[in-house]
Amino acid sequence: MRAAIRLTTAGESHGPCVTAIVEGIPAGLAVSAADIDRELARRQVGYGRGGRMQIERDRVEIKGGVRHGVSLGYPICLVVENRDWANWQGEMAAEAPAAGWVSERVVTVPRPGHADLAGRAKFDHRDMRNVLERASARETVARVAAGAICKCLLAEVGVEVHGQTLGIGGIETARAETGEAAWDKVEASDLRCADEPAAAQMRQRIDEAREAGDSLGGVFEVVAVGVPAGLGSYASWEERLDGRLGQAMLSIPGIKAVEIGLGFRAAGLPGSRVQDPIALRPDAGDEEWPFARGSNNAGGLEGGVTNGEPVVLRAAMKPIPTLMRPLASVDVASGEATEAHAERSDVCAVPAACVVAEAMAALVLASAVCEKFGGDTVEDLTAAHRAYMRRLRGRWDAQPG
Repeated sequence: MRAAIRLTTAGESHGPCVTAIVEGIPAGLAVSAADIDRELARRQVGYGRGGRMQIERDRVEIKGGVRHGVSLGYPICLVVENRDWANWQGEMAAEAPAAGWVSERVVTVPRPGHADLAGRAKFDHRDMRNVLERASARETVARVAAGAICKCLLAEVGVEVHGQTLGIGGIETARAETGEAAWDKVEASDLRCADEPAAAQMRQRIDEAREAGDSLGGVFEVVAVGVPAGLGSYASWEERLDGRLGQAMLSIPGIKAVEIGLGFRAAGLPGSRVQDPIALRPDAGDEEWPFARGSNNAGGLEGGVTNGEPVVLRAAMKPIPTLMRPLASVDVASGEATEAHAERSDVCAVPAACVVAEAMAALVLASAVCEKFGGDTVEDLTAAHRAYMRRLRGRWDAQPG
């Protein structure tokens, strides 16, 4: 299946820039660097981030596909410069080095848990810096930039995407209530956690890990509200929206597990406590889905199709592989046992990963919206969305017979 909106990224962690090419955005969408920069700034903050975030001040340059603040319907090119490039120009230059030049930053010792060793096997990179430069989470800058545009498109049909941290290093919090006030608390938190007592314990756990030269992972949740029923399909396996969202989440560096709705908990409960009862909403407006659920254990998806409830995703991020007190490894150049390579890194990046997950969810949902409602322009798309919602409401206004 070819998605309506497609994202291609390019660039290395310490190269001159990271680039995103976003295809499939309809013409007529308001796009501004300020909107994208706000999302980039959200990715950079978070208790437990490392020294790289003290260097970078991510700002986007829109290089194509937008004119006078409006999308043209063509591929959009977004570029974010790497300020750290100034310190790496000799190592990461695209041009061939001068004769006799020797790299001072060759990586021949892989880190357990990172792509170093597997990437060397795949691409035969003798210097594993070639692996870590692309496998680095720095690439997610491009995803967040693209996701910012997708969030703007989703807003045209009344969809919002939010994320929050649920746990770090074994410290867990109750889920924050959804709604504007709750999301304001999340945004005000340096851990994206509205439960401040729990967040204080998480910070303490991060401090302990930093002191020990260790790292921490955690769990976050992404919620999309206002998603219309009927996105996705069960007609073929690759069109199931839960599968597409799961793949998007698992593509984020460090993510090892994804749940939708109850997720793993549903496996231990009887069906009567898992399925969501259906009721008719007689007060639904002309363009509103007329059904309500007493619960949302399905996470807004049934049979690979959205059912009108919020889409709820949870993802588990493993601890960052780079440790200041490295684990055992092998120098692949000499075959000798040694300690793993250490690269400047975060202690915990769960809040940042949550922002990346919002962007990836927005990318998948915006693509599904375009697939469902079509149109070369935002005006055509929103008109089709309104007609669809009126059609759904009208189908259940009529009485049987």
